[in-house]
Amino acid sequence: MKKNIIGFALSAIFLALSMCAEAQQTGKVFRIGFLDASNASGMAVLVDVFRQELSKLGWNEGKNITIEYRFGDNKGPSRLPELAADLVRLKVDLIMVTSTLSALATKKATSTIPIVMANVSDPVAAGLVATLARPGGNVTGFSGLSSVLGTKRLEILKDAFPKLARVGFLRQPEAVTAIDLQLKELKPVAQALKLKLEEIETPFDAKGLDSAFQSAKQKQVDAIMTQPGSRFLAARKRIVELAGEYRLPAIYPQDDFVETGGLMSYGVDYDDLYRRAAHYADKILKGAKPADLPVQQATKFEFVINLKAAKQIGLTIPIEVLARADKVIR
Repeated sequence: MKKNIIGFALSAIFLALSMCAEAQQTGKVFRIGFLDASNASGMAVLVDVFRQELSKLGWNEGKNITIEYRFGDNKGPSRLPELAADLVRLKVDLIMVTSTLSALATKKATSTIPIVMANVSDPVAAGLVATLARPGGNVTGFSGLSSVLGTKRLEILKDAFPKLARVGFLRQPEAVTAIDLQLKELKPVAQALKLKLEEIETPFDAKGLDSAFQSAKQKQVDAIMTQPGSRFLAARKRIVELAGEYRLPAIYPQDDFVETGGLMSYGVDYDDLYRRAAHYADKILKGAKPADLPVQQATKFEFVINLKAAKQIGLTIPIEVLARADKVIR
């Protein structure tokens, strides 16, 4: 009897293992939607980070996942609801969103498909989740703390250039929700630093960036900072070029701008956020519910200074500010 029981147990184990192997060979190919307001070239680096981390977790395109990419091509948030609805019609298993606007559009399009936020400033204030600890619903992911970090960037500008009096804030004309949250934090800090904050609407058409810098010149700003977001990231090369042409000190929300030739950046490690988002996607594809996964905040931050850029526009960065930098490009 004992031998029969052992034999039965071993047979059951071998059967389970063979079924598992067969499932891996003929298993479901999951579909991930990816929604972003900018364009594929501007987001290429972060998309690669996301895909590479998924691969490390065992998810490979063409084998057990496909990724449906939808980009707004910098044509404004009005396109996002249409793109989100398209992903819902495809019945994807999960939708990855990269900003507050894309998250809001996707949440409106579906209440059942899991949504993972890679970088949303304040998901609670935006109405995307109930609380960070207990998001509820079908949305979870990561907060990049954009509204809070904007105040830090303003303080760094003032420390680096004590005579600063007027700062131009480049913003999307349509991103009302995200901008309101950031300006709510920025305005009192600007007042405390005795700085005049000038909002400069920045359309992303052929002449939008050029006209924004012309407006900055007319408003006689002494420096600029940009609203965080994938659309600005995608246009970073031209933004950095214009800041140099107008000889304007600038601080940006991520180091990609500095690597392109920009002066300074302070912000979260975006690569880290996208890697962590891949881990949430992994959990959800394996059965976890978004409502049970707490929204996590950014934990890695970096301050980068480009002394080459400073030299090109005749600026000197104080030693005490240089000492605070995590990385200095010489």
